[in-house]
Amino acid sequence: MPNRSLWRWVTWGDERLRIRAEGTFGITESLNIARSLTGLGSALGTSSWHVLSAMATLGSLNLSLARVVEPHIDAQAILNQARATTIVAVDADDHQTWGVYAAHPPGTRVDAVPPNGDPRGPWMLSGTKHWCSLADQVSHAMLTATAPGGKQQLFAVDLAGDGVSVEMSEWKAVGLRDINTGKVHMDNASAYPVGEPGWYLNRPGFAWGGIVVASIWFGAAAALASQVWAAAGRRTPDQIALMHVGACEIALDTALASLRAAAVTMDNPDTTVAESAIVAARTRAIVARVAEQVMTAVGHALGPAPLAFDQAHATRVADLTLYVRQHHAERDLAHLGSLVLDGSP
Repeated sequence: MPNRSLWRWVTWGDERLRIRAEGTFGITESLNIARSLTGLGSALGTSSWHVLSAMATLGSLNLSLARVVEPHIDAQAILNQARATTIVAVDADDHQTWGVYAAHPPGTRVDAVPPNGDPRGPWMLSGTKHWCSLADQVSHAMLTATAPGGKQQLFAVDLAGDGVSVEMSEWKAVGLRDINTGKVHMDNASAYPVGEPGWYLNRPGFAWGGIVVASIWFGAAAALASQVWAAAGRRTPDQIALMHVGACEIALDTALASLRAAAVTMDNPDTTVAESAIVAARTRAIVARVAEQVMTAVGHALGPAPLAFDQAHATRVADLTLYVRQHHAERDLAHLGSLVLDGSP
């Protein structure tokens, strides 16, 4: 039976996935779900709504679960896109789990030294990669390094390989507490290139990954809003309660429409890199704003009780508050404005 407790579930949810993944807790179980969904990576850009629906479903169930699955699917999509444009000496199998680490804070650097002979690898990586979530749990990683000439290039690394060590942080955030972050240290670690220098950022698929994350935010926001519907069913809602229901309805419908429109654009082979960047930035901004609006409306409608006495609700609020901060608010809006102006005739 469809899950009728969630906002308009039948219009966006993946019921089979919900039945399979509901009740999944812990990193090991979540990685098993990730492995079972490996095929979603090849659907991004051809059957994109299927991917967004699946990730929204996971977001509505458990944000830590979704946070584990998302980079694994992203890595599979990257490999699929890279193979369409170049030869990739990486053979991912069903037993592997993947992280994607592309941050390079100021003062940090990973250098890539090409091999003598075959340019497909292995290359040698040396340096420290920061902001590596679940690096002690996943088996492999896609990570960026500085190639000769100064451009960032993507590489696949076996995290259990020689020359690789992982240092996890002891700090536990309030939100997404199960998703620990650390550093990956490399000293002449073997790695294989995935795409040419600069390819990782300069492809439509880079933008598509950001929309996948937004679909997770949407699923979590829909689950939160459903608590307002549930409260209205326990006692007759007054005008203020009805206003909060209406506010959530408008916000979530806007986000859903934006995600569905984005999926159409993602599947269009004629979409340019510039167009994909605008669509992704716009969609992420819309969904991030909707998530914040829903969290505010739910907080005003329900008061402190669920935050104090409902662990699942309080965890979802904390997780979404942290997760949605991947959107950089006004800075990302300014970036969207620059993209729009640059693309104007």
